[in-house]
Amino acid sequence: MMMTERGMVAPAAGGSVLAQFDTILAAAAPELAGHVQAVGFDADTGRLDVAPDAPAYGTQLRWKAPKLIAAANEKVSGANVRTVHVLAPAPAKAGPTTAAADPAPQPAVPAVPVERRTPPEGYRRAIEAHRQAARPSRVDPAIAEAVERQTAAMRALSLRAFSEPEPEADDQPAPIEQARTERRRQADVSHAAALRRARAERAAREAGTAAAVRQTASLGRTA
Repeated sequence: MMMTERGMVAPAAGGSVLAQFDTILAAAAPELAGHVQAVGFDADTGRLDVAPDAPAYGTQLRWKAPKLIAAANEKVSGANVRTVHVLAPAPAKAGPTTAAADPAPQPAVPAVPVERRTPPEGYRRAIEAHRQAARPSRVDPAIAEAVERQTAAMRALSLRAFSEPEPEADDQPAPIEQARTERRRQADVSHAAALRRARAERAAREAGTAAAVRQTASLGRTA
C-alpha cells in the first residue's frame, strides 16, 4: 500500500486489463479483433475506455459490452470492471502490413516513339480504286441552264394561278371589325324601322278612335 501511494508501482488490476485487452476482446467478441483498442481503465470507478476504428465497430461494441465486462473480470482477477465507455472512432495503427502496402516508386520509363508502318500494297490499291469510283460527277452546263429555265417557268405559272392577295392598308379595318360595324349598322336600321312602324301604328289607332267618336256623336244628334 505504501509503495502504491508513493507511485512506485502501478495498480496491478488496471495494468493487467490494458495488457490483456486483446485476449479479453477475443473471448468476448472475436469479430472485433484488430478493430478496437483499450485506451484507459479507471480502477476506482471500474470504467474501461475503448476506441474503435470505425463507427460500425463502435455500434457492435456497445452491443457486446456485457460480454466484454464479464470476460475482463474473468481473465483478470480483481479487475472489477463495471462499465465500458466507447470513445469516438480512432484511426487504426499503422503496422507492418500498412507500411508494406505502399508501393515503392517505380523508375520512369522513357517514352518510345511510335513507328508508323507503311501500308501494304493491296491496301493502297483498294484505296485508290475507291477514290476512282467515288469521283464527283460533272453536270453539263446546258442541262443545268435548262433546269433553271424550267424552274423559273413553273414559278411564274404558279404565281399567275395562285396570285397572292393584295395587302390591306393600315387604315382599313380588320375583317372582324368590319363584321361588327356591319352588325351594328343593321341593328340601327332595324331599330329605326321598328320605331317608324310603331309610330305609324299609333297614329293609325289614334286616327281610328277619333273617327269612331265623331261617328257616334253624329248618330246621337240624328236620333
